Amino acid sequence: MIVRPAAILINPVLVESAVVLAMLLCVHMAIWNQHSWCCIALFVQAFYVQHKWDRLLRSGAAVFQFRPSANSGIVPASMVMPLLGLALKEKCTASGNVYFERFSMVVTITGMCLALFLSLIALGITRPVPTNTCVIAGVASSAILYTAKQTLTVSEVIEVLEVLLIFVYLSLIVLYLLPRCLTPGEALLIVGGISFIVNQLIKRSLNLAEVKGDPVNYFLPVVVVGSLLLGVFFALLFCFMESETWGSSLFFHMMTAVLGLGILMPWLALFIGRHPIMWLLDFVTLNDRRLYLLGYWLFLAVVATCVVLHQNYQRQSGSKKHQASTVVRKYFHLIVVATYVPGLVYDRQLLHVASVGCLAIFLFLEYVRYFRIRPLGQLLRQLLTLFLDERDSGPLILTHVYLLLGMSLPIWLFPGPCAPKGILPGAGGLVPYAGVLAVGVGDTVASVFGSTMGEIRWPGTKKTVEGTATSVFAQIIAVAMFLIFDGSINLNSTYSWIVGCITLVAMLEAYTSQIDNLLLPLYLFILLLL
Repeated sequence: MIVRPAAILINPVLVESAVVLAMLLCVHMAIWNQHSWCCIALFVQAFYVQHKWDRLLRSGAAVFQFRPSANSGIVPASMVMPLLGLALKEKCTASGNVYFERFSMVVTITGMCLALFLSLIALGITRPVPTNTCVIAGVASSAILYTAKQTLTVSEVIEVLEVLLIFVYLSLIVLYLLPRCLTPGEALLIVGGISFIVNQLIKRSLNLAEVKGDPVNYFLPVVVVGSLLLGVFFALLFCFMESETWGSSLFFHMMTAVLGLGILMPWLALFIGRHPIMWLLDFVTLNDRRLYLLGYWLFLAVVATCVVLHQNYQRQSGSKKHQASTVVRKYFHLIVVATYVPGLVYDRQLLHVASVGCLAIFLFLEYVRYFRIRPLGQLLRQLLTLFLDERDSGPLILTHVYLLLGMSLPIWLFPGPCAPKGILPGAGGLVPYAGVLAVGVGDTVASVFGSTMGEIRWPGTKKTVEGTATSVFAQIIAVAMFLIFDGSINLNSTYSWIVGCITLVAMLEAYTSQIDNLLLPLYLFILLLL
């Protein structure tokens, strides 16, 4: 009777849920509206459903093969989109931007509906049927649907249903083609985000007369949809033909060129009103600073390539090391920090476009590696195998893609139309730096110091107290450095709030088994946006 409470206290899944609940309460301390009760109800039902998903994963009764050695991650993933929508809505309301205020409400309700759908799947395949969890899910669903009816227009409700429909079909395709790559929570986060982007791109393509805004913002949706079409098409095609021959490789490169030059380029031209290549040339050569930044980034790309080649040379020259150590893998985090900080300080628009371009290149090279497309497919397999970790258990190697997403998401999601002069007051000034702080600095320092000097472990995890403490300290130092070099940041005495946000995210890093490169910057983004 005495041991059982202690076992509950050291359960990492429960601590992870408690940290997410603390973040949820922080959001609702700053924002309380008609959607707040729905978020709390969603958290409660996600907490119950997560245990059903975990039981399904342990017993092997889940319909698809999910990433092993991790829990389902339903609680942290379910709360991201609803809280993100709430935080964005608050900023847009304060700035008087009605269009993006309504858009943020759609984001909130869409995130809730996607999480509910994933919960219904778990309840539908659990035997015996969990009565109590079904009742809780029913109450949460009723509250969310009633709120959606009261706050959304008919066209907005249709938009939510469209995203849900895309999510259903896209989930079936992705989880079938990519076994053991994602947990249910990661699938909700990634496939849900892609579904929302696809729906927005289709909607704007059908209403070109209403297309407005910065041309920079249209590059990401087109790249995401293009990469998705390319991957799904060839994954299905190569189920029926050999992909390693020169003929198949030539066909792959030809179809990629057709998709890029014949479909994506004209599609993008419809949004920006010019040929994308000509627009990009004018954009890059606008001033000398952009050319200097591009040259500096090219130098860092060469350095990263040299690190990969050097580590592989050491392995082939008789070294007993078969996998790169944690410290070696974090070299790339430092290189990415050195890449992003100058861009954030001097030219965020250029960094936005460059990060989207890097995403397109990373996904293309991963397709080449996965399908063994000649002449680089086999070489990429040999070079990247050294850097695999326990989270790369499926056919795809996504660690570098997650790192890029974690650093870039706060830049891509920054509510520019709701920020006067592109700057948010108080802690909001650090919002674009959320990826650099959470992933580039915090996660790197926690891993390096925790693996080399850590002795006291957090109960139930492999993470150390020393690693978490140094992570928080390093992020505070990084904030001080940003204040020195970026004069646009004015924290307005919000230092205690910033330290609290950093500490909560560091605790989430210590206890989550999900892809922290995705979760941490998103939660820090939400908290700093308040």
